[in-house]
Amino acid sequence: MVVPLAKESVESRHGISGIIGTGKCESYLIFSSETSLGDAFRIFLYFMGLAYCFIGLSAITARFFWSMENVVKHSRKVVEIDPYNNTKIVRYEKVWNFTIADISLLAFGTSFPQISLATIDAIRNIGNLYAGGLGPGTLVGSAAFDLFPIHAVCVVVPKAGELKKISDIGVWLVELAWSFWAYIWLYIILEVWTPNVITLWEALLTVLQYGLLLTHAYAQDKRWPYLSLPMERTQRPEEWVPPETSICKQEFQAHENDQRSIVDIFSIHDKDEKVYHEVPGHDVGESSRSNFLEDMDENADHPHVLTMWKQQFLDALSLKTSESKKQYNIYLRLARLCWRLLLAPWRLLFAFVPPYHIAHGWLAFICSLIFISGIAYVVTKLTDLISCVSGINPYVIAFTALASGTSWPDLVASKIAAERQTTADSAIANITCSNSVNIYVGIGVPWLINTAYNFIAYKEPLKIKDAAGLSFSLLVFFSTSVACIAVLVFRRLTLGAELGGPRLWAWITCIFFMLLWLIFVVLSSLKISDII
Repeated sequence: MVVPLAKESVESRHGISGIIGTGKCESYLIFSSETSLGDAFRIFLYFMGLAYCFIGLSAITARFFWSMENVVKHSRKVVEIDPYNNTKIVRYEKVWNFTIADISLLAFGTSFPQISLATIDAIRNIGNLYAGGLGPGTLVGSAAFDLFPIHAVCVVVPKAGELKKISDIGVWLVELAWSFWAYIWLYIILEVWTPNVITLWEALLTVLQYGLLLTHAYAQDKRWPYLSLPMERTQRPEEWVPPETSICKQEFQAHENDQRSIVDIFSIHDKDEKVYHEVPGHDVGESSRSNFLEDMDENADHPHVLTMWKQQFLDALSLKTSESKKQYNIYLRLARLCWRLLLAPWRLLFAFVPPYHIAHGWLAFICSLIFISGIAYVVTKLTDLISCVSGINPYVIAFTALASGTSWPDLVASKIAAERQTTADSAIANITCSNSVNIYVGIGVPWLINTAYNFIAYKEPLKIKDAAGLSFSLLVFFSTSVACIAVLVFRRLTLGAELGGPRLWAWITCIFFMLLWLIFVVLSSLKISDII
């Protein structure tokens, strides 16, 4: 009798029609007195809380991106003996392959809000025969946000006339193929093999395909025979972020903060040895405004580390910046002050993230992901409350507000990559790979958790409510994504690059991508709500 009870609890929670909150919603976020407020006012408060969480996600993503830069640029020293004269030859090689870094660190990290949200939803749903609705809906909606609005932003980010193209088309085609296959695979297991249910083996195969993606992309990057496409590539820069940009930013930072007494670590690229060297002797502060500190020696003095960490808290509490001091318009200065005051709680909280140079950025990278998970948990609670109070189908919220908000780190990371890197590889790879990560990991892991529990406890598969609506969204996404990729290919053939170009054509492309996103959102929402 346990299984019917589990099923009944799910149906009572979601409703036969997928509508929640037809009566008075007795759930609350912090205080029980919230239930005495009017429904309209509660919805407004919860949406404001959701928006504030998305602002926090954007702020922590910036720290995540800079920490990841330190992880990716790390080199190791390799000593070899010359067989002819028996002398030592010292060379330096990168620890991380750029292609693997794009797929794993960048795509996985920026997709972590969606992955965390889906995993939390799955853990809360353990014991039920039906899968939670927030995870799959958010991840499919996030895929549409990644492909359309983020491409739209990246196209217009380069300066007028500046062109940025993908240097390794072969790797991009492999990533794109696996991204498309991810959604084809999802449709197959939802509608063809086992309609409306997910088995343990289907969930396991979904997760394992992420490893196949990594292997195939690496094989293409290294041009392994029989496993790679025979396509030439232009030379990609040695550094994940061009050193000229970093040096320029740091010189500006050193000039701006020359009153502070903290050692600056400059990184200069030697073209012969292809490695970063430290150049001491400049005063600079760790500022949450700049975020461009380079890798510091592992044996750095602890007082320097503590001082830099302390400076993060001082910067978080400071409401004035050099930009605001240069702003003579009183209204703009006031607006900037209000904005920094609004961000102050997030800035103070994220100041606990260690400086980026410690342990080659790994400590800051992991701490950033932990904060992202915490915010994702609050987002799931707020989304439940909005659905409960308003009666809006949770899938509709997942496709729209939740998908857009949790995809904000993807947008920030791709925008930064499009601005700072000389090629479009990482900006576009983050989009295509994030979509693959969303399916193989973001949906695969939560479904694996639920199917494993149901198989052990009930000997039953995981049932998917609103599977027809989800499948319809996949078809719409696939159709609109073909149009998006066709435009990128057309730009490559005509302009010679995927991003940038003449301002008029860049904005036309941007508007077209946004229209594709609106088509996806409207059609998916109408189908989920049983209007079409």
